[in-house]
Amino acid sequence: MRELQGKTALVSGSTTVLGHGILTELAKCGANVVLHGLTSKEDGQAMARAVEQEHGVSCWFSDADLSDEAAVLDLCDNLINRFDTCDIVVNNAVIRHFKPVEDFTTSEWNRALNVNLTSAFHFARAFVPGMKARGWGRIINMSSIYGARGAENRIDYVTTKTALLGMTRALAIELARTGVTCNAVSPGTVPTENIMTRIAGIAAKMGQSEEEAEADYLAGRNPTRRFVGIGNVAALIGFLCSDAGQDITGATLPIDGGWSAL
Repeated sequence: MRELQGKTALVSGSTTVLGHGILTELAKCGANVVLHGLTSKEDGQAMARAVEQEHGVSCWFSDADLSDEAAVLDLCDNLINRFDTCDIVVNNAVIRHFKPVEDFTTSEWNRALNVNLTSAFHFARAFVPGMKARGWGRIINMSSIYGARGAENRIDYVTTKTALLGMTRALAIELARTGVTCNAVSPGTVPTENIMTRIAGIAAKMGQSEEEAEADYLAGRNPTRRFVGIGNVAALIGFLCSDAGQDITGATLPIDGGWSAL
């Protein structure tokens, strides 16, 4: 079904595996899409062309640095100039550091806040007026299982993923009578590049095969003992963007193989 035909969707951090899966799902549903990520213009534009050819939609690539307010605002202006509207925003971009608090630099902390959290605020401020005027919009904040629990040596990630839940609730209530919904999606362990690299590093350190390291890694997380499927996360977001999702707002939706039930 092409239920999102004529809509425009921005998915931040969509040159990487999870974000690209989400962007592809929205394109499959007929939305024009903004592909975003810190990759080369040549690679990004090639990815955009591939999306256009496969799904018959318009796809524009942006390499805006979300830690830079001016770059974020420029992205917003360019998007409106190109598509006139932005109907769907998926705040997926994230950076994280694995280190104890005393080893953090101020610049690392500020960059994480800007990319993971403040960019979502800028996108809401820029695009909500148009959504309200049209009586339709979807804002989806990609949180995490770590939005509901702590973790060692991840103060920036835990803090920003938790803050996104507060932003979700605030926007949902503010926009409740406008036709605009705002929800958070909290995946468990998905096979992203970062996680697979970590597992490979654990395997090398422990003298295990990568399959053994993966099994041990998942055993303490997803009770299903398997990765959460990227396509399943994307399908959930597609549902939230459909007309059937119009009564879901202000929610935090876990998709974590039962991890949050532990």
